[in-house]
Amino acid sequence: MARSVFLTGGTGYMGSRLAAELVRRGHVVRALARKGSEHRLPAGCTAVLGDALNHATYASHSTTADTFVHLIGVAHPGPSKAEQFRTIDLASAREAVAAATTGGIRHFVYVSVAHPAPVMKAYTNARADAEALIGRSGLPATILRPWYVLGPGHRWPVLLLPLYWLGALVPMTRAGARRLGLVTLAQMLHALVWAVEHPATALRVLEVPNIRCGALEPG
Repeated sequence: MARSVFLTGGTGYMGSRLAAELVRRGHVVRALARKGSEHRLPAGCTAVLGDALNHATYASHSTTADTFVHLIGVAHPGPSKAEQFRTIDLASAREAVAAATTGGIRHFVYVSVAHPAPVMKAYTNARADAEALIGRSGLPATILRPWYVLGPGHRWPVLLLPLYWLGALVPMTRAGARRLGLVTLAQMLHALVWAVEHPATALRVLEVPNIRCGALEPG
């Protein structure tokens, strides 16, 4: 069944690729964009000009959608961006949940991060707080928890693969190695498309092992 999708972050690294794939598969996609950046959206995707930090600028355009995919986040997260994780990542999630709740959205899709994690506390805390917002909203939702997504320009963690392999062999570190495993951009896109095409009826969480192996039903 074709879905009507409202997408935030559609001009970004992951969002532009997701928008193109959803359009290719026959879904109707409207994507939020700042004025002047709408040209970065793929063909077939309708631009909605607005501000991700103010849902009043775009909420009326999301009411025709049945699915809301939220992908707004600070590019290239790092410890120096701790404040931005609150003022951009978390703040935009709060606005998106408000728009989805008042707009009658039937399925909310959010990319969070694997947690707990030994580093990037401010980042994981902001994403966990966003998850809590979604949970309190009562929206049927799918939350995806990757750790690091490998793709063009994002490949340096490949150097860590031997450490992940060793960690998975040791019982004491096995769970952490699996929870914080690396996923590819193709795997993430597959998981996001699957989430859109198989809407949750309650709160559903997809962890790294689900995303990596394609066994997307949790548990």
